[in-house]
Amino acid sequence: MTTAGTDGDRTRPRLSDPEIEERLRSLPDAKGVRARALAQASMTGQTLPVFADFYRGDNSLYDHTIVKGRAPAAAGEIVAGPAFLTQRGLKLGDRVTLELDGRKVTATVVGQVIEGNARAVEASWATYGELAPGVGATEYTVRLAPGADARAYAEKVAALDPALHASVLDQGNAGTATVIAFATVFTALLTTVAALGVFNTVLLNIRERRRDLGMLKSIGMTPRQVVLMTVTSVAGLGAVGGLLGIPLGIAAHRLVVDHVGVVAFPESMKDVWHAPQLAAMLLAGVLIAVLGALVPARSAARMTIASVLHTE
Repeated sequence: MTTAGTDGDRTRPRLSDPEIEERLRSLPDAKGVRARALAQASMTGQTLPVFADFYRGDNSLYDHTIVKGRAPAAAGEIVAGPAFLTQRGLKLGDRVTLELDGRKVTATVVGQVIEGNARAVEASWATYGELAPGVGATEYTVRLAPGADARAYAEKVAALDPALHASVLDQGNAGTATVIAFATVFTALLTTVAALGVFNTVLLNIRERRRDLGMLKSIGMTPRQVVLMTVTSVAGLGAVGGLLGIPLGIAAHRLVVDHVGVVAFPESMKDVWHAPQLAAMLLAGVLIAVLGALVPARSAARMTIASVLHTE
Protein backbone atom coordinates (compact mmCIF):
# COMPACT_ATOMS: atom_id res chain seq x y z
CA MET A 1 0.00 0.00 0.00
CA THR A 2 1.45 3.36 -1.04
CA THR A 3 0.13 6.79 -0.18
CA ALA A 4 0.83 9.80 -2.37
CA GLY A 5 -0.33 13.25 -1.39
CA THR A 6 0.26 16.94 -1.89
CA ASP A 7 1.67 19.25 0.74
CA GLY A 8 -1.76 20.40 1.95
CA ASP A 9 -3.48 23.15 -0.02
CA ARG A 10 -0.49 25.47 0.10
CA THR A 11 1.54 23.66 -2.55
CA ARG A 12 -0.50 22.54 -5.49
CA PRO A 13 1.08 20.23 -8.05
CA ARG A 14 1.59 21.26 -11.62
CA LEU A 15 -0.73 18.43 -12.62
CA SER A 16 -4.46 18.84 -12.08
CA ASP A 17 -6.36 16.71 -9.61
CA PRO A 18 -7.89 14.38 -12.26
CA GLU A 19 -4.51 14.08 -14.00
CA ILE A 20 -2.78 13.01 -10.80
CA GLU A 21 -5.37 10.33 -10.15
CA GLU A 22 -5.15 9.07 -13.74
CA ARG A 23 -1.33 9.00 -13.66
CA LEU A 24 -1.28 7.10 -10.36
CA ARG A 25 -3.77 4.59 -11.74
CA SER A 26 -1.79 4.10 -14.95
CA LEU A 27 1.49 3.22 -13.21
CA PRO A 28 2.39 -0.49 -13.16
CA ASP A 29 1.15 -2.57 -10.19
CA ALA A 30 -1.57 -0.06 -9.21
CA LYS A 31 -4.82 -1.91 -8.47
CA GLY A 32 -6.86 1.03 -7.20
CA VAL A 33 -6.54 4.72 -6.37
CA ARG A 34 -8.51 6.52 -3.70
CA ALA A 35 -8.54 10.32 -3.47
CA ARG A 36 -9.13 11.95 -0.07
CA ALA A 37 -9.95 15.46 1.09
CA LEU A 38 -10.34 16.62 4.67
CA ALA A 39 -12.46 19.56 5.77
CA GLN A 40 -13.63 20.94 9.10
CA ALA A 41 -17.34 21.52 8.93
CA SER A 42 -20.09 22.20 11.42
CA MET A 43 -23.26 20.25 12.10
CA THR A 44 -26.52 22.00 12.73
CA GLY A 45 -27.54 21.63 16.36
CA GLN A 46 -24.06 20.55 17.45
CA THR A 47 -21.52 22.79 19.17
CA LEU A 48 -18.45 20.68 18.40
CA PRO A 49 -16.89 20.91 14.92
CA VAL A 50 -16.99 17.90 12.62
CA PHE A 51 -13.98 16.67 10.66
CA ALA A 52 -15.22 15.21 7.41
CA ASP A 53 -13.23 12.89 5.13
CA PHE A 54 -14.39 12.82 1.53
CA TYR A 55 -13.36 9.93 -0.72
CA ARG A 56 -13.38 9.28 -4.45
CA GLY A 57 -12.29 6.25 -6.43
CA ASP A 58 -11.33 2.86 -4.95
CA ASN A 59 -13.74 2.07 -2.12
CA SER A 60 -12.66 -1.56 -1.59
CA LEU A 61 -11.63 -0.69 1.98
CA TYR A 62 -15.29 -0.32 2.87
CA ASP A 63 -15.78 -4.02 2.13
CA HIS A 64 -14.00 -4.78 5.40
CA THR A 65 -14.90 -1.78 7.55
CA ILE A 66 -18.67 -1.37 7.13
CA VAL A 67 -20.46 -2.99 10.08
CA LYS A 68 -24.01 -1.86 9.40
CA GLY A 69 -25.62 -0.32 6.34
CA ARG A 70 -23.50 0.46 3.29
CA ALA A 71 -20.76 2.75 2.03
CA PRO A 72 -21.61 6.35 1.00
CA ALA A 73 -22.14 6.62 -2.73
CA ALA A 74 -24.32 9.60 -3.63
CA ALA A 75 -24.32 13.20 -2.46
CA GLY A 76 -25.69 13.66 1.03
CA GLU A 77 -24.64 10.24 2.38
CA ILE A 78 -22.26 9.78 5.32
CA VAL A 79 -20.89 6.99 7.50
CA ALA A 80 -19.33 7.22 10.96
CA GLY A 81 -17.92 5.14 13.78
CA PRO A 82 -19.85 4.04 16.88
CA ALA A 83 -18.28 6.72 19.08
CA PHE A 84 -19.48 9.54 16.80
CA LEU A 85 -22.99 8.12 16.50
CA THR A 86 -23.32 7.45 20.23
CA GLN A 87 -22.09 10.88 21.35
CA ARG A 88 -24.50 12.63 19.01
CA GLY A 89 -27.45 10.29 19.51
CA LEU A 90 -27.55 9.23 15.86
CA LYS A 91 -28.42 5.96 14.15
CA LEU A 92 -28.71 4.64 10.63
CA GLY A 93 -31.29 6.57 8.63
CA ASP A 94 -31.03 9.80 10.66
CA ARG A 95 -30.52 13.04 8.77
CA VAL A 96 -28.11 15.83 9.72
CA THR A 97 -27.06 19.12 8.15
CA LEU A 98 -23.39 19.78 7.38
CA GLU A 99 -22.21 23.33 6.80
CA LEU A 100 -18.91 24.51 5.30
CA ASP A 101 -18.11 28.11 4.29
CA GLY A 102 -21.78 29.05 4.20
CA ARG A 103 -22.86 26.06 2.08
CA LYS A 104 -25.17 23.46 3.61
CA VAL A 105 -25.89 19.85 2.73
CA THR A 106 -28.52 17.63 4.30
CA ALA A 107 -26.89 14.24 4.81
CA THR A 108 -28.24 10.83 5.78
CA VAL A 109 -26.35 8.31 7.90
CA VAL A 110 -26.22 5.26 5.62
CA GLY A 111 -23.59 3.16 7.36
CA GLN A 112 -21.52 2.48 10.45
CA VAL A 113 -17.82 1.66 10.27
CA ILE A 114 -15.83 -0.50 12.68
CA GLU A 115 -14.16 2.43 14.38
CA GLY A 116 -13.49 6.09 13.80
CA ASN A 117 -12.75 9.42 15.36
CA ALA A 118 -15.50 10.55 17.71
CA ARG A 119 -15.50 13.89 15.88
CA ALA A 120 -15.22 12.66 12.28
CA VAL A 121 -17.47 11.36 9.53
CA GLU A 122 -16.79 9.99 6.07
CA ALA A 123 -18.70 11.02 2.97
CA SER A 124 -18.67 10.62 -0.78
CA TRP A 125 -16.89 12.99 -3.14
CA ALA A 126 -20.26 14.19 -4.46
CA THR A 127 -21.01 15.61 -1.01
CA TYR A 128 -17.67 17.44 -1.04
CA GLY A 129 -18.56 18.90 -4.42
CA GLU A 130 -21.65 20.51 -2.92
CA LEU A 131 -19.83 21.86 0.14
CA ALA A 132 -16.58 22.96 -1.55
CA PRO A 133 -16.98 22.95 -5.33
CA GLY A 134 -13.78 23.05 -7.36
CA VAL A 135 -11.47 22.02 -4.51
CA GLY A 136 -9.23 19.04 -5.24
CA ALA A 137 -7.87 16.17 -3.19
CA THR A 138 -5.04 16.50 -0.70
CA GLU A 139 -4.10 12.83 -0.53
CA TYR A 140 -4.19 9.74 -2.73
CA THR A 141 -4.02 6.19 -1.45
CA VAL A 142 -2.88 3.57 -3.93
CA ARG A 143 -3.65 -0.12 -3.48
CA LEU A 144 -0.89 -2.19 -5.07
CA ALA A 145 -1.02 -5.64 -6.59
CA PRO A 146 0.14 -8.53 -4.36
CA GLY A 147 3.93 -8.85 -4.43
CA ALA A 148 4.48 -5.38 -5.94
CA ASP A 149 7.55 -3.38 -4.98
CA ALA A 150 6.11 -0.48 -2.98
CA ARG A 151 9.44 1.38 -2.86
CA ALA A 152 9.82 1.27 -6.62
CA TYR A 153 6.26 2.54 -7.05
CA ALA A 154 6.93 5.41 -4.64
CA GLU A 155 9.95 6.44 -6.73
CA LYS A 156 7.79 6.51 -9.85
CA VAL A 157 5.21 8.64 -8.04
CA ALA A 158 7.87 11.14 -7.03
CA ALA A 159 8.89 11.48 -10.67
CA LEU A 160 5.36 12.43 -11.72
CA ASP A 161 5.34 15.84 -10.05
CA PRO A 162 7.70 17.61 -7.61
CA ALA A 163 4.77 18.53 -5.32
CA LEU A 164 3.81 14.90 -4.76
CA HIS A 165 5.28 13.27 -1.65
CA ALA A 166 5.06 9.48 -1.65
CA SER A 167 5.33 7.31 1.45
CA VAL A 168 5.00 3.55 1.88
CA LEU A 169 2.52 2.44 4.48
CA ASP A 170 3.73 -0.16 6.95
CA GLN A 171 2.16 -3.49 6.06
CA GLY A 172 2.41 -4.68 9.63
CA ASN A 173 -0.20 -3.87 12.20
CA ALA A 174 1.47 -3.02 15.49
CA GLY A 175 -1.83 -2.91 17.34
CA THR A 176 -2.82 -6.39 16.19
CA ALA A 177 0.61 -7.78 17.03
CA THR A 178 0.41 -6.27 20.53
CA VAL A 179 -3.03 -7.74 21.19
CA ILE A 180 -1.96 -11.19 19.97
CA ALA A 181 1.19 -11.11 22.09
CA PHE A 182 -0.75 -10.00 25.16
CA ALA A 183 -3.41 -12.69 24.60
CA THR A 184 -0.71 -15.36 24.21
CA VAL A 185 1.05 -14.39 27.44
CA PHE A 186 -2.26 -14.10 29.29
CA THR A 187 -3.33 -17.56 28.07
CA ALA A 188 -0.02 -19.09 29.16
CA LEU A 189 -0.39 -17.52 32.62
CA LEU A 190 -3.97 -18.76 32.98
CA THR A 191 -2.91 -22.25 31.92
CA THR A 192 -0.13 -22.27 34.51
CA VAL A 193 -2.42 -21.02 37.27
CA ALA A 194 -5.08 -23.62 36.37
CA ALA A 195 -2.51 -26.44 36.41
CA LEU A 196 -1.19 -25.29 39.80
CA GLY A 197 -4.74 -25.14 41.13
CA VAL A 198 -5.35 -28.72 40.03
CA PHE A 199 -2.01 -29.77 41.54
CA ASN A 200 -2.91 -28.24 44.89
CA THR A 201 -6.42 -29.71 44.91
CA VAL A 202 -5.27 -33.22 44.04
CA LEU A 203 -2.43 -33.06 46.55
CA LEU A 204 -4.82 -32.14 49.37
CA ASN A 205 -7.28 -34.80 48.22
CA ILE A 206 -4.61 -37.49 48.30
CA ARG A 207 -3.55 -36.51 51.80
CA GLU A 208 -7.14 -36.80 52.96
CA ARG A 209 -7.48 -40.22 51.33
CA ARG A 210 -4.20 -41.72 52.55
CA ARG A 211 -6.04 -44.37 54.57
CA ASP A 212 -8.21 -45.39 51.62
CA LEU A 213 -5.20 -45.60 49.32
CA GLY A 214 -3.32 -47.66 51.87
CA MET A 215 -6.19 -50.13 52.14
CA LEU A 216 -6.44 -50.41 48.35
CA LYS A 217 -2.72 -51.09 48.06
CA SER A 218 -2.93 -53.67 50.86
CA ILE A 219 -5.43 -55.72 48.85
CA GLY A 220 -3.28 -55.67 45.73
CA MET A 221 -3.66 -52.34 43.86
CA THR A 222 -0.46 -51.60 41.95
CA PRO A 223 1.22 -48.17 41.80
CA ARG A 224 0.26 -47.86 38.12
CA GLN A 225 -3.38 -48.44 39.00
CA VAL A 226 -3.19 -45.75 41.71
CA VAL A 227 -1.83 -43.24 39.18
CA LEU A 228 -4.48 -44.20 36.62
CA MET A 229 -7.30 -43.94 39.15
CA THR A 230 -6.19 -40.51 40.38
CA VAL A 231 -5.54 -39.02 36.93
CA THR A 232 -8.77 -40.40 35.46
CA SER A 233 -10.91 -38.87 38.20
CA VAL A 234 -9.32 -35.46 37.66
CA ALA A 235 -9.55 -35.75 33.86
CA GLY A 236 -13.29 -36.27 34.21
CA LEU A 237 -13.57 -33.08 36.20
CA GLY A 238 -11.49 -31.27 33.54
CA ALA A 239 -13.88 -32.47 30.82
CA VAL A 240 -16.92 -31.30 32.80
CA GLY A 241 -15.24 -27.94 33.40
CA GLY A 242 -14.56 -27.57 29.68
CA LEU A 243 -18.14 -28.43 28.75
CA LEU A 244 -19.41 -25.78 31.15
CA GLY A 245 -16.72 -23.17 30.58
CA ILE A 246 -16.69 -23.11 26.76
CA PRO A 247 -20.33 -21.94 26.35
CA LEU A 248 -19.86 -19.41 29.13
CA GLY A 249 -16.67 -18.15 27.47
CA ILE A 250 -18.40 -17.76 24.11
CA ALA A 251 -21.25 -15.84 25.73
CA ALA A 252 -18.80 -13.59 27.60
CA HIS A 253 -16.84 -12.94 24.38
CA ARG A 254 -20.00 -11.86 22.54
CA LEU A 255 -21.07 -9.67 25.48
CA VAL A 256 -17.71 -7.90 25.58
CA VAL A 257 -17.29 -7.27 21.84
CA ASP A 258 -20.88 -6.05 21.50
CA HIS A 259 -20.41 -3.41 24.21
CA VAL A 260 -16.93 -2.02 23.54
CA GLY A 261 -18.45 1.35 22.69
CA VAL A 262 -15.68 2.83 20.52
CA VAL A 263 -15.48 -0.13 18.14
CA ALA A 264 -18.28 -2.02 16.40
CA PHE A 265 -17.36 -5.42 15.00
CA PRO A 266 -19.17 -6.99 12.03
CA GLU A 267 -20.62 -10.48 12.41
CA SER A 268 -17.83 -11.92 10.25
CA MET A 269 -15.28 -10.80 12.87
CA LYS A 270 -17.33 -12.08 15.80
CA ASP A 271 -17.95 -15.51 14.30
CA VAL A 272 -14.55 -16.90 15.31
CA TRP A 273 -15.56 -20.09 17.10
CA HIS A 274 -15.46 -23.31 15.07
CA ALA A 275 -15.85 -26.98 15.96
CA PRO A 276 -12.13 -27.93 15.70
CA GLN A 277 -11.13 -25.01 17.96
CA LEU A 278 -13.81 -25.82 20.52
CA ALA A 279 -12.77 -29.49 20.56
CA ALA A 280 -9.14 -28.43 21.04
CA MET A 281 -10.10 -26.20 23.99
CA LEU A 282 -12.03 -29.08 25.57
CA LEU A 283 -9.01 -31.35 25.19
CA ALA A 284 -6.80 -28.59 26.58
CA GLY A 285 -8.93 -28.49 29.72
CA VAL A 286 -8.53 -32.24 30.16
CA LEU A 287 -4.79 -32.01 29.47
CA ILE A 288 -4.31 -29.24 32.04
CA ALA A 289 -6.14 -31.34 34.64
CA VAL A 290 -4.03 -34.41 33.83
CA LEU A 291 -0.74 -32.50 34.00
CA GLY A 292 -1.69 -30.89 37.28
CA ALA A 293 -2.63 -34.26 38.81
CA LEU A 294 0.27 -36.29 37.48
CA VAL A 295 2.86 -35.37 40.11
CA PRO A 296 0.56 -35.88 43.15
CA ALA A 297 -0.67 -39.17 41.62
CA ARG A 298 2.88 -40.48 41.27
CA SER A 299 3.55 -39.41 44.85
CA ALA A 300 0.51 -41.39 46.00
CA ALA A 301 1.65 -44.42 44.01
CA ARG A 302 5.01 -44.43 45.85
CA MET A 303 3.34 -44.30 49.23
CA THR A 304 3.89 -47.48 51.30
CA ILE A 305 1.34 -49.23 53.46
CA ALA A 306 3.60 -48.88 56.49
CA SER A 307 3.85 -45.09 56.12
CA VAL A 308 0.07 -44.86 55.87
CA LEU A 309 -0.44 -46.89 59.02
CA HIS A 310 2.26 -44.93 60.81
CA THR A 311 0.44 -41.64 60.22
CA GLU A 312 -2.95 -42.99 61.32
